[in-house]
Amino acid sequence: MTTNNSKEKVRQLQNKLYLTAKKCSSRRFHALYDKVYREDVLLEAWKRVKANQGSSGIDGISIEDIGNIGVEKYLNEIQIELIQGIYHPSPVKMVMIPKADGSQRPLGIPTIKDRIVQMATKIAIEPVFEADFQDCSYGFRPKRSAKQALEVVRKACNNKGYYVVDADIEKFFDNVNQDKLMKLVEQRISDRRILKLIKQWLKAGVLYGNILEISELGTSQGSVISPLLANIYLNTLDRLWEKYGLTHGKLVRYADDTVIICKNKKSANHALTLLQYIMGKLDLKLHPIKTKVVCMWDGKEGFDFLGLHHRRMISETRSGGTFNETFQYPSRKAMKKMKSVIKSNINSRSLLVVNEEDLIKAMNLKIIGWRNYYQTKTDGKWMQALDWYIICTFTRWYNKKHQKRSYLSQVGKVRTIIYDKGLRKMSV
Repeated sequence: MTTNNSKEKVRQLQNKLYLTAKKCSSRRFHALYDKVYREDVLLEAWKRVKANQGSSGIDGISIEDIGNIGVEKYLNEIQIELIQGIYHPSPVKMVMIPKADGSQRPLGIPTIKDRIVQMATKIAIEPVFEADFQDCSYGFRPKRSAKQALEVVRKACNNKGYYVVDADIEKFFDNVNQDKLMKLVEQRISDRRILKLIKQWLKAGVLYGNILEISELGTSQGSVISPLLANIYLNTLDRLWEKYGLTHGKLVRYADDTVIICKNKKSANHALTLLQYIMGKLDLKLHPIKTKVVCMWDGKEGFDFLGLHHRRMISETRSGGTFNETFQYPSRKAMKKMKSVIKSNINSRSLLVVNEEDLIKAMNLKIIGWRNYYQTKTDGKWMQALDWYIICTFTRWYNKKHQKRSYLSQVGKVRTIIYDKGLRKMSV
């Protein structure tokens, strides 16, 4: 089967499932498992897993290994296991990922086989749930992005959104009630074999070194199916907000990151109370310190959402007049993280043997990626600050390489060299 052919067939399948689900909101799907082991679905699942890269799980089999084994052979083995009903997921390998604040967050790494089966299952069931998801949800959904969510927030804040409920769900992925999650899945899916697969993944457990832990709560952060399960669980919040919360404020959700933009303090307080009530229904808690009501009115306070800081500031019109608008620019945390990456990619001892061209080539990929995400209408000052930091970091590297004592001398010369050799800018 050709690659393009499998992609088109999968798209047609998903479209058909979506339209069927959209037509009847009470319909339960009883024949989806046979879609999971379809040859074209498994091939498309493999392509997506391969594109995401990632390391091997507890079996030690990597993406390269599967290429050596033979993709067709490997997928055929998975297909046989699924058809015969003998597929069993392995426990998830737990690794700790360092965070910008010095702490660590756990990340579960399933085996590549489990990632392929999860992706194939996601392909089959996602369109059914997409038909039910609300417009306020933007995270990990087809044709939806963080940029879209940020634009909705900006417009809502500019449209008399003077108070914002900045909500933080405490350890969301660790605290999802698995029984309630399965009941929500069962509202749309009655195929017992699909339900069994999802239960198996929830109960597969996590391997910390040599210790296996199986929890009654949570979904593994890092597994392919986890973001979809999170959206299924939090769709209850979205639906209840549509029913009871619209008079209080506009909810914008990206996975478990949530903000509610309100016209006044009274509405914001009502919104927070309602949100706490809904969280209680879902057996979740809002973080008592990180969850707060932010006053945007006078520009003294702001809030972070999806890596950008939001704050009301004064802008000038072309004729010299002034008006207030919501500025969006990289948050302090995002700036710190970017500076750390810049430093480690330019000014580390191991890179003194590298030439400017190679450093610039590697740095340009980072700059383009950041710029695509963080670029807004009001980011100028912050992007220029990052450009200056990149120039200074290159200058330190250049002077160390040429054994000059003063690390920041010749900054003008270095700036000319790196821009002449094609270094991109954060600010445009």
